[in-house]
Amino acid sequence: MSQRRRRSLALLTSGVLALPLLTGCGAGDDEGGPAAAGQDIATTARDRVADGGVLRWAVDALPATLNTFQADADATTGRIAGAVLPQLFVLDGKGRPVANPDYLEKAEVVEREPKQVVLYKLHQQAVWSDGREIGAADFLAQWRALNGKDSAYWTARNAGYERIEKIERGKTDLEVKVTFAKPYADWRSLFTPLYPKQVTGTPDAFNEGARGALKVTAGPFNLGAIDKKTGSVALTRNPRWWGKTAKLDSLVLTAVPRADRPAALAAGKIDLAEIDRAGADRIELARRDAGRSTAAGSGGAPAHGPGTSLTAAQATLSWAIAFGADEGKAAAEHESRQKNAEAVKRYADEQAALRTFTVRKSLEPAYTQLAMNGASGPLADERVRRAIARALDRKTLAEIVLKPLGLPAKPVGSHVALAGQRAYADNSGALGSQDTQAAQALLADAGWRPGGRLTEPAGAEAGAENAGKDDAKTPSGPGTGNDGLYIVGQDDGRNGDPLSVAARMDAAARDHGPGGDGLVAEDPRHAPDGEIVDADAFAPGARPEQDGPSPVLAPAPFAADQRASLLTQAAAAAAVDDGKRGPALDAEAAGTAEVDAAEGVPTSPPPAKQANRTSGSTLAKDGKALALRFVLPAGPGSEPLRAVGERISQMLRKVGVSTEITKVADESFFKDHIASGQYDLALYSWPATAYPATDARPIFAKPEPAADGSLLVEQNYTRVGTDHIDQLFDQAVGELDEEQSRELVRKADARIWAAAGSIPLYQRPELVAAKPSLVNAGAFGLGAPRFQDIGWKKASPAKDRRK
Repeated sequence: MSQRRRRSLALLTSGVLALPLLTGCGAGDDEGGPAAAGQDIATTARDRVADGGVLRWAVDALPATLNTFQADADATTGRIAGAVLPQLFVLDGKGRPVANPDYLEKAEVVEREPKQVVLYKLHQQAVWSDGREIGAADFLAQWRALNGKDSAYWTARNAGYERIEKIERGKTDLEVKVTFAKPYADWRSLFTPLYPKQVTGTPDAFNEGARGALKVTAGPFNLGAIDKKTGSVALTRNPRWWGKTAKLDSLVLTAVPRADRPAALAAGKIDLAEIDRAGADRIELARRDAGRSTAAGSGGAPAHGPGTSLTAAQATLSWAIAFGADEGKAAAEHESRQKNAEAVKRYADEQAALRTFTVRKSLEPAYTQLAMNGASGPLADERVRRAIARALDRKTLAEIVLKPLGLPAKPVGSHVALAGQRAYADNSGALGSQDTQAAQALLADAGWRPGGRLTEPAGAEAGAENAGKDDAKTPSGPGTGNDGLYIVGQDDGRNGDPLSVAARMDAAARDHGPGGDGLVAEDPRHAPDGEIVDADAFAPGARPEQDGPSPVLAPAPFAADQRASLLTQAAAAAAVDDGKRGPALDAEAAGTAEVDAAEGVPTSPPPAKQANRTSGSTLAKDGKALALRFVLPAGPGSEPLRAVGERISQMLRKVGVSTEITKVADESFFKDHIASGQYDLALYSWPATAYPATDARPIFAKPEPAADGSLLVEQNYTRVGTDHIDQLFDQAVGELDEEQSRELVRKADARIWAAAGSIPLYQRPELVAAKPSLVNAGAFGLGAPRFQDIGWKKASPAKDRRK
């Protein structure tokens, strides 16, 4: 595994650690602009925060390891490390690093020639929990563990450490001098977190010793008990902490699945939890209902939740069965009614408790993108990828997810940074804005035409994964996460086999029911490495086609009408005679039919000749329709993603691109589809990084052929890249002029946009349920928590007097 791959793998799997620190300052504070959304953490001065108390904070799972440099480190690993280990640089509210004064008096590049030298001056009182000073020995041990020279260390995050030549003590014990063999722009990413030499000094201690325990720490909190039975990790106030004392006595991280968090909040098991849209809606409804003397439902029950969809007729029927003469049915109905009553009461009780919570909102340090698999098939053609990108209204897609939450719905303009970070610039202009005519022109230039004759069997598709429909790897049916396949765009009887389309329409009806940088090449439209610079040069001025309802989203009457029409077309197609049958054959067939009828033998009609199939409004080329397999996750919490996917399908339909939406189980979505390349289109997210020269490089690296003929893609799951992009990243990571390094990264981003392998859509929403009296915690946005400042707000003097 390469050094770049190890670093990126850690970013993908580690949640909080997916936010390494920004390359440094030097340019103006306005570089990168404001953050798209600020933090929502009830910021409160420390003197207004009470001393003591316990905070129970929900996490997804107990950590598999406490070593953030191992492959199975996760968000909980990072959260614990942030509270108990040295963080030499921390992120501010714009995702930019600042030196942490609790550990550093200063850290700077003191020499550039002949070699880069960084000098760290440590806080005079910084000590480990065993009383030993933090110093050069800890830096040295961590470098040796992570530089990749000793394979006995099982590491997953090494980038940057391999560029170090030596580490030594400075003029005093509080100084650490790091000399680099090769210049490294992202030097601030190193030694955060910093582990004690007891952890990194030997392979055994590194590989196994720090997985379940950290005996020596140096943060505002110490690591307490890890209770696997209750699924909790206790962090307790560090008595040796030299900084401002932690306000909380203890911080308890409790594993609670996201779907169970509203109930856990209501039951008083947790005080702070990241939640999904459904959970946020429940809290907002509970707070709204709290302002009413009585709830709108019958008997004071909420006007939402279990039982509220029951109609009067259904209720009457249930009563009739429960008190009817059939004792068996009556008993079963009584049991069902009792369960429903219990569910209604439980929901009402939970809603009453959820009124005491508030929802804090910001935007996560991650963005959702449309990924296009450029390994083979139509998407291997850059013109097709660019056409798909230009067919998208990214503003509308962002609004689907963010507008209902009251969050800014501005599309993300960079693959490598988010608004507020210094490397951020909106480079989407290298590809071009939404333009249906330009998209149609690009597709026409690539040879795709409407109404083309189809020669492949019905159901075949032009996508890269025609042979890769591996949904059999996951179970099918309700509750399995595999909801099947829907086709968007094939709404015309001419588009594929009418009967098969009708069957798909029938299934859909049942499921949904009612209710650039100035590059010039010989061809002015292309850059030297094949990237199209100006897609508008293709535009012929054709008007976009009018859109109609998508079968996926169509109401039942429309779907039924469509199906009836398609069945009629199928029957007509079965009776078509193409004139190639001779009279003798016709007579022979007729005579045979008469004999059979006279002898009482059941007759069968002559086999119908297959009608000529055309692609209709869907584009086709070389006998294949332009149908792309669109893979989406099917699990709970993915509803917004699926809504975005269906809207993308509608947008692509306008330019003649059909999409086959496949919903797959969450556990197989990434492993069996994205990483393995079994998709054409997909929606997934990447974490933001403040070190794009290091961390974005493997995500957008040009795939390289392996000895067995396969592709080495690192983390570039779109399989789209160019040599020029790689060169720009390599130049940026070795450029010590920070402004120039960021400019090289921005140029790489513009190239990534032009290659159109992935299209950033929107920054993900961050929704956090919190007790109103909890302060300095909530939706942190691009920033990092300051654990010692989190606590419970002091009661006002007026309240104290009343008490």
